[in-house]
Amino acid sequence: MDIQAFIDNVADQFDMLSVELTPETRFRDLDEWTSLTALLIITMIDDEYDIVLSPEEMRKTHTLQELYDIVASKQ
Repeated sequence: MDIQAFIDNVADQFDMLSVELTPETRFRDLDEWTSLTALLIITMIDDEYDIVLSPEEMRKTHTLQELYDIVASKQ
């Protein structure tokens, strides 16, 4: 798993994005961020990487790099 592939998978969970995502992107600050997006990302992580991410782990993350690091640590 590499960070860019992970970011592409995360980007697919948004309806429409007005910015390009990077590891430093603070995804909660995006205008397109919703609680539904959070659930979609948690589901995508389970489906694509076979990793169960808890809501608490999701809440602790702010950047895509932080989210990636949690997923990578569970592989």
